[in-house]
Amino acid sequence: MVVIGDRHSSNTGKLFDICKKRCPNTVLIETAAELDMEKVRAAKRIGVTAGASTPARIIKEVLDTMSEEIKSGETTNFEESFEELLEESLKNLNTNERVMGTVLSVAPNEVQVDVGRKQTGFIPAEELSYDSSVKPEDVVKVGDQIELLIMKTNDQEGTIMLSKRRVDAQKGWEELQQKVDSQEILTSKVTEAVKGGVIVNYNGVRVFIPASQATATRDESLEDLVGQDVNFRLIEVSQRGRYKRAIGSIRSVLKEQRAAQREAFWQNCEIGKRYTGVVKSLTSYGAFVDLGGVFGMIHISELSWTHIKHPSEVVNVGDTVEVYVKDINEETKKISLGFKNADDNPWEILKRDYPEGTVCKAKIVGLTTFGAFANIIPGIDGLIHISQIANKRIEKPADVLAVGDEVDVKITAIDFDKKRVSLSMRALLSDDEQAPVKAAPAEEAPAEEAPVEEAPVEEAPAADAA
Repeated sequence: MVVIGDRHSSNTGKLFDICKKRCPNTVLIETAAELDMEKVRAAKRIGVTAGASTPARIIKEVLDTMSEEIKSGETTNFEESFEELLEESLKNLNTNERVMGTVLSVAPNEVQVDVGRKQTGFIPAEELSYDSSVKPEDVVKVGDQIELLIMKTNDQEGTIMLSKRRVDAQKGWEELQQKVDSQEILTSKVTEAVKGGVIVNYNGVRVFIPASQATATRDESLEDLVGQDVNFRLIEVSQRGRYKRAIGSIRSVLKEQRAAQREAFWQNCEIGKRYTGVVKSLTSYGAFVDLGGVFGMIHISELSWTHIKHPSEVVNVGDTVEVYVKDINEETKKISLGFKNADDNPWEILKRDYPEGTVCKAKIVGLTTFGAFANIIPGIDGLIHISQIANKRIEKPADVLAVGDEVDVKITAIDFDKKRVSLSMRALLSDDEQAPVKAAPAEEAPAEEAPVEEAPVEEAPAADAA
């Protein structure tokens, strides 16, 4: 048994002791010059091992020397020389060389592999996959055969640092070079947003997608793409020396998809048909909705049964909405959309729940010289004519009522065609009951109120509801 290594190395010393117990004819050498050639020629079986710190070049020199000596000998005939038996397993491993390895163990920080060499192979967790979010156990399992790239060989420690990620990247680059001419649509995840665009990692290769090619419209956020799987095609793959560049386009794929969607939409679109869309932009007069390749507009008057000042009071960009086609302009290809739910129509609610004769609470929302407007339900105001406020003649509604007051009223008439509702407070008062009168300021109050002669008042027609 031949043990190769530094005599002052504790690792080599322990290795020698172990071999000596099993094989009494064990020798320790530091270089090939210390070999006893007579013993080499006389031996029928020779075992060779080395300490972890022994340089690979010294091991190879010893093997070469023994192999040449055995070949030149006439009395000993080996079926295979040392070189044939051991050259492959003990050869010096070069950085950037690809090797096959078998997974021995999987830990959170690294994976140990057997690459058929005397050194221990390990893959740091960060060199296992280009996706830093995955766990080692999700990438490989014990017993897996994987191709690896040698990153660093440490002869003193007897280890080889390997990378699976870089092999994947090399293979991915080779694949990209083949796909750039075919214009094949690829799918992968956006890993980050950078200055001027986003990065898509395709099989370990970083593909840069400029902002102008990343979204269907320029006003869309690049940050929203991070973490999403996207379809893209390559528009440039080039290499100058060690510098590699891959550029892709998401927009070109979206453009084709939207063209197909538009064609399908116009073939089936008709007034009254319902669609699910996404709000893409807001203006002061309405909301634009993406129906899938085609945009339609919900006018502000269609967003709510009540009056609103801006579409943002009802919808926001990015909201998914249910709409129906209200009108189509065949010449301009403009689509008007309806959004309001018929069941939420306040006039339908009024018809169903508040027939004529109903007594309910109402809130004063406006005062005029001829009466007061009161809100019955959201979206519908009725008029309390001045003659229907009290049992006595009043000069103006403000003498009795103020905006914000809640009063009991009776619905006396509803004109659904003209959208008018007539209300009465007087109908709920008994003959001797008077409506409360707002007190005048103390300095203006008369010392003694003179009796007022009541005159009959003709009931005026109800005014338009607000």
